[in-house]
Amino acid sequence: MTKMKNNTVCQYKLIASRDALAVIQGKWRIPIIISLTYGNKRFGDIQKDIQDISPKMLSQELKTLEEYKIISRKLYDSMPVMVEYSLTPLGLSLHKLLDELLNWGVHFRDEMVGKKKGGKTKN
Repeated sequence: MTKMKNNTVCQYKLIASRDALAVIQGKWRIPIIISLTYGNKRFGDIQKDIQDISPKMLSQELKTLEEYKIISRKLYDSMPVMVEYSLTPLGLSLHKLLDELLNWGVHFRDEMVGKKKGGKTKN
């Protein structure tokens, strides 16, 4: 019975991990989310933060993140029309995960640079 329960838990976690990866996968979504952790921003502000993203790709990814309820888009009734993007509560809940991911990324980079320079890793 325990084996069956463990398998059920494992399957549930595997499905949940696929769901999570579907939201943050790709080259641009995490950088967009990180950009918005520093405050609400307009399209051009996000593009300045992520200099090598094309306007078309940024637009696509913003729409996708909005569909996933990670970001919200607020339209201001002004001339010209102003649009501002911000993290939703669900998007803000990624903070701890992003911190851990970034910490691991620094560690990984240190390990890889250490291997390239002297053939040894840093400890």
